[in-house]
Amino acid sequence: MNAASTDTKDLSHEARNLRWLLSNFVEEVPGVHSVAVVSSDGLLLITSDAEAEAAGEPGGQQPPAGPADARADLATVVSGLASLTDGAARLMDGGSVRQTAVAMDEGSLFVMSISDGSLLGVHASADCDMSVVGYHMALFVGRAGHVLTPALRNELRRSREAAGSVSGGGR
Repeated sequence: MNAASTDTKDLSHEARNLRWLLSNFVEEVPGVHSVAVVSSDGLLLITSDAEAEAAGEPGGQQPPAGPADARADLATVVSGLASLTDGAARLMDGGSVRQTAVAMDEGSLFVMSISDGSLLGVHASADCDMSVVGYHMALFVGRAGHVLTPALRNELRRSREAAGSVSGGGR
């Protein structure tokens, strides 16, 4: 048994459930490569392939066409994009940003706010159905938003730090 599976057993029910929801999101929604929850201060809390990263597999189930460390940088991109769109909304008196979608030639990026100030980021293929991804993001936010308490966010941060030290690195 590896350290990643031991760490998973040590997580609270809420943390295990959140990890399951993220993994299920990737498995169930066509075209989705990875999903990440990012704290309001820009730190990666949990990703859909946290167990693969904790086991020392760089990038886990990285889509073949994507950059090698796309998932590791997803938190940074999600945080930056959210900040940019929030600033644009303030300048335009547009109110709160509910969702941001970026369609690129070779992929798509979605960002949605979670009630506690955290962010949900999704990296998907260019040919994904954007409305289906948006719908599933809203479902995830509805299911998981209320459990992202300060205690759970701290637990997720500690878990990522511990996994990083076990695998010899990490972000």
